[in-house]
Amino acid sequence: MAERKRIKILMAMPALENHTRGLFTVSSMLRDAGMEVVLVGNELPERIIEATIQEDADAVGISTYCGSPIVFGEDLLKAAEEKGIKDRTVFVMGGIFPPQDEPKLEEMGFSGVFPPGPRSTREKIVACIENSVSIKRSANR
Repeated sequence: MAERKRIKILMAMPALENHTRGLFTVSSMLRDAGMEVVLVGNELPERIIEATIQEDADAVGISTYCGSPIVFGEDLLKAAEEKGIKDRTVFVMGGIFPPQDEPKLEEMGFSGVFPPGPRSTREKIVACIENSVSIKRSANR
């Protein structure tokens, strides 16, 4: 039986973000779930994508609390598309943002959008990433 490759996720925040609690909390949860977590912290979308390529990460997790998730998300996914990794990389976002932004983020290409509260449990976040990575890996064989 073939050994399943461990999921590697790169965790980041927008460049001027200063609320780190969510980033560290979710990063710890993912690590405890058996994922390899690469923590880059505050960075610009283009640099996040460059780090994703360098690390050969399966997924990118973004934590945001200061607003503009749509603009940041568009810039991030545009950079991923320009570098040719959008179709093979899973993107998720969590944090505080207007509820009306959630469908737009998913429509743009985020596999999971996680606001604070009961919809964003450890189990739901981990399952979303595991399922999405599995689908992307199967599609890109």
